[in-house]
Amino acid sequence: MALHQTDSQSLLEQLATIPLDKKHGRLKIYFGYAAGVGKTCAMLRDAREVKKDGVDVVAGYIEPHGRPETAALLEGLESLPPLDIPSQTIRLKEFDLDEALRRKPDLMLVDELAHSNAEGCRHKKRYQDVEELLRAGIDVYTTVNVQHIESLNDVVAAITGVTVRERIPDSAFDSAAQIEVVDIEPEELLERLNKGKIYQAEQAQRVLSDPYIKEKLIALREIALRRTADQVNRIATQSCKPAKNHTYFNEHILVCLSSAPSNAKVIRTAARMADAFHGAFTALFVETAETTELKHKNLTRLRENLRLAEQLGAQIATVYGKDIPGQIAEYAKVSKVSKLVIGRSHHSRRWLTKLNFADKLSALAPNIDIYIIPDTQPSFHLGLPGYTRPAKFSLTDSLKTIAILAGCTLVGLWFDSLGFSEANIITVYILGVLINSIITKGQLYSVISSVVSVLVFDFVFTEPYFSLRSLGTGYPITFLIMLVSAIITSTLTKRVKEQARQAAQQAYRTEVLLETSRKLQRAKDQTAILSETAQQMVKLLDQTVVFYAAQQNTVSEPLVFLKEGSQATPMAYTGTDERAVAEWVYKNNKRAGATTNTLSAAKCLYLAVRGKNQVFAVAGIAMDQATPLGAFEKNLMIAMLGECALALEKEWLHETQKETSLQMQQEQLRANLLRAISHDLRTPLTSISGNAGILRSNAHILSDEQKQGLYTDIYDDAMWLINLVENLLAITRIDNGTLNLNMQPELLEEVIGEALNHINQKSVEHIIETSFEDEFLMAEMDSRLIVQVMINIVNNAIQYTQPGSLIVISARKDGKYARVEIADNGSGIAEEAKAKVFDMFFTTETISTDSRRGLGLGLTLCKAIIAAHGGSIYVKNNTPQGTVFGFTLQAEEVNIHE
Repeated sequence: MALHQTDSQSLLEQLATIPLDKKHGRLKIYFGYAAGVGKTCAMLRDAREVKKDGVDVVAGYIEPHGRPETAALLEGLESLPPLDIPSQTIRLKEFDLDEALRRKPDLMLVDELAHSNAEGCRHKKRYQDVEELLRAGIDVYTTVNVQHIESLNDVVAAITGVTVRERIPDSAFDSAAQIEVVDIEPEELLERLNKGKIYQAEQAQRVLSDPYIKEKLIALREIALRRTADQVNRIATQSCKPAKNHTYFNEHILVCLSSAPSNAKVIRTAARMADAFHGAFTALFVETAETTELKHKNLTRLRENLRLAEQLGAQIATVYGKDIPGQIAEYAKVSKVSKLVIGRSHHSRRWLTKLNFADKLSALAPNIDIYIIPDTQPSFHLGLPGYTRPAKFSLTDSLKTIAILAGCTLVGLWFDSLGFSEANIITVYILGVLINSIITKGQLYSVISSVVSVLVFDFVFTEPYFSLRSLGTGYPITFLIMLVSAIITSTLTKRVKEQARQAAQQAYRTEVLLETSRKLQRAKDQTAILSETAQQMVKLLDQTVVFYAAQQNTVSEPLVFLKEGSQATPMAYTGTDERAVAEWVYKNNKRAGATTNTLSAAKCLYLAVRGKNQVFAVAGIAMDQATPLGAFEKNLMIAMLGECALALEKEWLHETQKETSLQMQQEQLRANLLRAISHDLRTPLTSISGNAGILRSNAHILSDEQKQGLYTDIYDDAMWLINLVENLLAITRIDNGTLNLNMQPELLEEVIGEALNHINQKSVEHIIETSFEDEFLMAEMDSRLIVQVMINIVNNAIQYTQPGSLIVISARKDGKYARVEIADNGSGIAEEAKAKVFDMFFTTETISTDSRRGLGLGLTLCKAIIAAHGGSIYVKNNTPQGTVFGFTLQAEEVNIHE
């Protein structure tokens, strides 16, 4: 249906406010066996009681039917204004779903669950409105009669003689958390009917004129009570865990699908059996060559039966073959079917066999219980032995047939001139019939070829020549055998040809599914997974496919994959209306769009790609022909989307695991940092406080030299702490992504000189030299950060080498980079430590000259800063001894004449 009182943008805004983790509402159904038992009044009385307890109650839609008692019970309850929809002659009043979702009370009252909505509403059926309310977390009270339940429709029709058009699937009824039977005696109901409390006088008298009305009401009441008891038993079974020693015997019910008018009754009977036996329910469709020729009513009826089986909870399966009983029996054996349900066979025993359709099934599957459901529908044929399609004329096939007959006649005349016997000429014509059956379509031309071959042979090659009268007494037998041989040969050839076509079709579709699985296993991320799935769906369905990925409580921008040869643009499938439907599917985890009962004006059929607990994406299939997908294509597409969901769930779990692992690493880093700070800050702080305490209490007895030594120690410890804090702050900015680089061309000689002005005071105990190949060597850098890199590396060299050691700082151009190296002639770094020297919190076992252990942050910071500059940092051995730390920066050309 098209969007009604709100446009698609309003629907998107409404959906954006709905959280994905919302609780599901509870459904209570007031269940009756006929109109007038008091369902609506009972619902309103209960609603008034719960309102007294403080529950927010709103009457969404109540059908008063002109009954004063209903109107009286509505007083005092907030009621939503009905949705006013113009029709051809009148204005219709419908339940306003959008307004109900905006109001969002604790409890919503919605009368007549089986009602069919007018054209222009979001859903075709009111029970779908109720399902959306429940998914939004709103509790619902509603009403329904027994004749509106899908699986009981034919049973009720057999009792009342009336087929009810407004029906709800059994799943909608079974989803209720509570069923309340509103029951009165049939005599009382008839009395109310007679007093005009239910229908108008004329309609009431028409009902009362039925002499069997009381018996019918009693039967309907019994069915309603039995259905309620089944539902109560189901709820109790679901809420109670079975005993450990209790054994369940699995039943598997199989129903056969066709386009027969009686097939709906067969499906409903099988569904009731599956429900009664608590067994699996499968609907099998055998596709034959005749299936592709179904037109109009037959095709529509077949699709309706497929949809009915799905609504009743059946798993749809499709097999291929000409021998329908054989295909059904083989599938039943493989799938461990215990009970098979079929319609009454209208095919009597044929002259070629003593068995009809049901007898063949019994013979092929003797261990399966077969239930034959009688009906009063006229005889109907679909794909069974003996059924032939209407003949189609084809000029091309006609010319092929004439050419083959002419060729066979010419070869026969040549054989006759060579003195060959008539048996050889007959073989030529049979070969022609065989060739004709291979290159023409349908059996019509094979039969024509067989008959005409006999006539031409009689006309040209038997005496009297060029006459259809044969003088030989054995010729009629020869003609008959020739005709039968030709027909059998052509029939077998057509059957092999059709089986080959079906096998190739099935192999292609299966290969698409297997190829999809292989490609999804190789896909690296969400976009690749969606792309591979969409391309395979385009290949399978030959339709344009659109994908919306789930992204932060909404759907992302669409990915459009046009079918080959499509003249449409991607924008044709990605407008606001289409996005609104996709968003609805994402939030409600239900299919919608073209060929469905929800938002059916959309151009695409939208399905949720869902895992166990969440929706990962929404897939849209362009339905340009407005024709529903075939059963096999639909099952294969769902299987393909299931593979996609598994791949997306795997990718989501992988990303979640990575985030969890990263969080764990960060927590570990924080713990290590706190532990290191608490340990390593104690030494300088103790030294500062101790020295300060000495100066405070003993300053008058200390010499100036002693005071100067204490001042120096306090200064060194304070500078060490300042350097540590600077490193910590810099690492924090890098980790948070807040480090902003102020890149400028700088002279390396000036930057290195600035760094040497801020290094450790103990540098005077070492020999520090600088070497520049080009005094105007420049590099692109943030000078403030590179100075910090130089200070950290040089201070490390000072800290971990003995006094008097040589430290050489050099800079030279290396291709497009400027290379800076700091070399010392200390004791060096062990080989196994070099791989970890830039890791956070890593420190070597080497004792520093001042016995102060670092936190292992300086070189980590250097690596991060150099990486942010697009360079590289490294460590290597110095010759003959010591260590070299180096890094590269992007070199800049300088014009010294400027």
